[in-house]
Amino acid sequence: MVKYGLICLVCASLLFNCEPYKSMDPIELTHYVNPFIGTDGPGNTYTGATVPFGMVQLSPDIGIPGWDRIAGYFYQDSIISGFSHTHLSGTGAGDLYDILVMPTNSRFSKRIADNNYKPFSRFSHDREQSSPGYYEVDLLDYGIKAELTTTTRTGIHKYTFPKDSLSQIHIDLGYAINWDAPTDTYIHVVDSTTIEGYRKSTGWAKDQRVYFAIKLSKSFKSYQIFKNDTLATNPVEAKNSKIILNYNTSNDDVIILKTGLSTASINGAYKSLEIEAPDFNFEGYKEKANAIWEKQLQKIRIKSSDENQKTIFYTMLYQSMLAPTLLSDFNEEYKGANDSIMKANGFNRYDTFSLWDTYRAAHPLYTILHPKRVSDMINSILAHYKETGLLPVWSMQGNETNMMIGNHAIPVILDAYFKGIEGFDIALAYQACKESSMVNSRQLDMYKSLGYIPVNDENENWSVSKTLEYAYDDWCVAQFAKALNKTEDYNYFLNRSENWRNVYDSKSTFMRPKLENGNFIKEFIPKEYTPYFCESNAWQYIWSVPQNIEGLIQAVGGNDAFEKKLDSMFTLNPSPEDKLPIFSTGMIGQYAHGNEPSHHVAYLYDYIDKPWKTQKLVREILKTQYKNKPNGHCGNEDCGQMSSWYVLSSLGFYPVNPAQGIYAFGSPLFDEANIHLEKGKTFEIKSINNSDDNIYIQSVSLNGKEIDRNYITHKKIQQGGVLVFTMGNTPNKTRKNSMAISSKI
Repeated sequence: MVKYGLICLVCASLLFNCEPYKSMDPIELTHYVNPFIGTDGPGNTYTGATVPFGMVQLSPDIGIPGWDRIAGYFYQDSIISGFSHTHLSGTGAGDLYDILVMPTNSRFSKRIADNNYKPFSRFSHDREQSSPGYYEVDLLDYGIKAELTTTTRTGIHKYTFPKDSLSQIHIDLGYAINWDAPTDTYIHVVDSTTIEGYRKSTGWAKDQRVYFAIKLSKSFKSYQIFKNDTLATNPVEAKNSKIILNYNTSNDDVIILKTGLSTASINGAYKSLEIEAPDFNFEGYKEKANAIWEKQLQKIRIKSSDENQKTIFYTMLYQSMLAPTLLSDFNEEYKGANDSIMKANGFNRYDTFSLWDTYRAAHPLYTILHPKRVSDMINSILAHYKETGLLPVWSMQGNETNMMIGNHAIPVILDAYFKGIEGFDIALAYQACKESSMVNSRQLDMYKSLGYIPVNDENENWSVSKTLEYAYDDWCVAQFAKALNKTEDYNYFLNRSENWRNVYDSKSTFMRPKLENGNFIKEFIPKEYTPYFCESNAWQYIWSVPQNIEGLIQAVGGNDAFEKKLDSMFTLNPSPEDKLPIFSTGMIGQYAHGNEPSHHVAYLYDYIDKPWKTQKLVREILKTQYKNKPNGHCGNEDCGQMSSWYVLSSLGFYPVNPAQGIYAFGSPLFDEANIHLEKGKTFEIKSINNSDDNIYIQSVSLNGKEIDRNYITHKKIQQGGVLVFTMGNTPNKTRKNSMAISSKI
């Protein structure tokens, strides 16, 4: 399975010469990362090489389409068809896979229809390795060893060939699987070690552009270049193009291929190579990638005797940094969402914003660990607004995909503003939030006029979910307006934030689809999956009022009724005859940890003075829904959301309202965790008497003073200090458990 390589015995504090990264033990934290987690089952992650938030995700492709291979690789498969430079982490969207490279020789020439007759080789997990910034596999049919590493904007391949007079490297711009399809490709052979070009494609994102420059360490003796599968002459421009480079190799002959990328120009791609990968020192790039990851992973040091849990934690921390991804090049240029080449003046432009997923936990985690990068992310979101007139919903590669629902760039912006993230235009940010909430597109016209989105005949109407998500975003705009003394706007959006009440049915005590005439639909079974709820059912969406949990509690009937309904949520198991959709995974009763709308629900017991029930459930989810195995994710990883839930929850807290700046307590998993903050302070979390049995909080102290509240603020974490949980094996029902500021900023 995973081979982690040699354990480095050099202390991380010596490696970086920086006191905040002082090590608890001598083992590099990259040793604990298992990139294979999520490559089997529903996780949909990739296992190849990348650096934190990088432009390049250089990873193996099986070459066969399908849901299981959305990320290009599926652990159960046994062939590899090449290594492409871009991949999505843990989504349900089959896109990217740009610039496929595959080494071959004369030993094997079989082709199969399943991978569209592309070259392939069998491989074995026994001869495969993966670690942060590095991937290695033996292509068994050719006897070729393939190794991959990356910088931020370049992918570096190392191929070790056996002796053969017909060794080849295939570079295929026409390769496409799932939703991806090339629209225009270009290959130009500059000389015997240099190739340049571009691949333009459509798919989930409609106008994708990747410009590349390739440098090889060894001159090819000849080549064949193809235009739409027909032999052609250099250069080639076509919908489908590829080139085969021919070599005469001796035994253990090594060829390094490095690819610089840009979304704006070939010139930008060359600059990526010149600045980030000027030579062919593969081992040097590999070591640098590992060091970059080590520095980021050192931001949280945990102490635990459970090696498995360490691996899960650091893999989740690693996966939390696979998106968003860099879009701009060294010229500060990028392909904008207005389909023009734009310039990022003074910031790095990011994209791959899976906001319906990541606003919940991933972006709050970034505000703790990566505040400087968050500033660039906010500027990137605002750049999208300037380019299109709207904030992004789900953007990638300089495109709006319009996937999923809500205006969840708004809570991400608000969260950054209230947490003091610097370096972005606050007036522009407010304007973007307000204008994106006042347009008539995305069914906001009906929402504004009726106070809810009614049922219609669309296949994915999602009317109830949209109403609830817009209402939360409205609360965020209201808080932003209040902070900027815009009283009229504050009152307007605060009133809109109560629109959840318009789809609440007091008779069934569920959020219920409503017709345009104001009547609820007649046929309604809460556990059924219908077009009215986004990838969920009424059980999972009843709780989606994070802006006013107290109001929801009262609407349901008070604390006791709310508790009973929560209890039923976690005990009403699906019946054998129930038809569960593909996204209903990680089930505990009707709770689905494999999908995001459920992610805050276990913490709601904190709001009714029953925190021990939260503690029990959170510990159960941590222990049962994440594993150190290829199928270790219970659902799509979703660009860092699933992993960020684990990171925050294992530390002992979680943002129920993601834009509020407070974190409700759960059940800390580790004996000790030190969060090393960017400004040099350390926030230490200790769990006394912690064990698999001692899951209940007996008392909590902050900087030596016992506290009775059931949350901690972001401000307190940023100030540094020591948070101590004392744990026990029975609930402490006498401790005061206030969530008194639960709906206030």
